Amino acid sequence: MDGRPTGLLQVYTGDGKGKTSAAIGLLARFLGHGRRCLLVRFLKPEQPESGELRFFRDCSGLEILNAGLGVVGRRVDPERMRANVTTVFRQAAERLATGRFDLAVFDEINNCLARGYLTEEELLAFLQQRPAHLEVVCTGRNAPPFLLARADLVTSMEKIRHPFDRGIAARAGIEY
Repeated sequence: MDGRPTGLLQVYTGDGKGKTSAAIGLLARFLGHGRRCLLVRFLKPEQPESGELRFFRDCSGLEILNAGLGVVGRRVDPERMRANVTTVFRQAAERLATGRFDLAVFDEINNCLARGYLTEEELLAFLQQRPAHLEVVCTGRNAPPFLLARADLVTSMEKIRHPFDRGIAARAGIEY
């Protein structure tokens, strides 16, 4: 043990808004304490660029990997997406194994698991082998039971009402 606290596993799931926002808030808090973070964005397209990416672009202490492909509204071949998710997850696991990072945010990884882009075995192997101090946050709808059972903290965001239901499109600065 190197004096750093033991890292826990957090899961933010549910059909409500705020899963990524909660994870980004935690990431900002970690960075504010001078700690190193890795943000891995799964299934989020490259365009349009989100507000959080613009804000954190030049932030020291943060590395960002993007496994998303394409542009919002355009379909991406599932096999191509699966290959990209697998490649980026392996890159993230290698970086995190160095012990240099204190927080890993796997944004939308729950949906990768639900869609079969990543396997339970791959994620469990990573969780079992990760450095003891590494805090891990998994976001996205459809968190699988194996992940919920293993998590130290689970928050489910519940949608009561959302502007999308009234046909209001995603707004820059609010939804992305």
